[in-house]
Amino acid sequence: MRDTGPVTDTIWALVPAATRWLDAANGTDDAELGCRMLKVTEEAGEVASAWIGMRGQNPRKGVTHTRDDVAAELADVVITALVAIESLGLDARATLEATAAKVHARIDA
Repeated sequence: MRDTGPVTDTIWALVPAATRWLDAANGTDDAELGCRMLKVTEEAGEVASAWIGMRGQNPRKGVTHTRDDVAAELADVVITALVAIESLGLDARATLEATAAKVHARIDA
């Protein structure tokens, strides 16, 4: 089952466009590809920061983020990872669908 709704269309149009934009701005050598992989970790750190801010774990700062902020940071991780996959010369959508099928098979087992 393939979702062709507007949100999915937006994501799957964005991923190759962002990859082309980064390729043009930064090149495509191994150092650049490595930076794109590291960017996933950077974005994950922003999720952690938002979660800490939502929980008010820093007494000096208090509550600084909402669940919506955390969700937006998680979405950044997803998009960044999809761009990294595409940057490897692979089809991010096919890769994600194949991985989702494997996970689905495990949880249905």
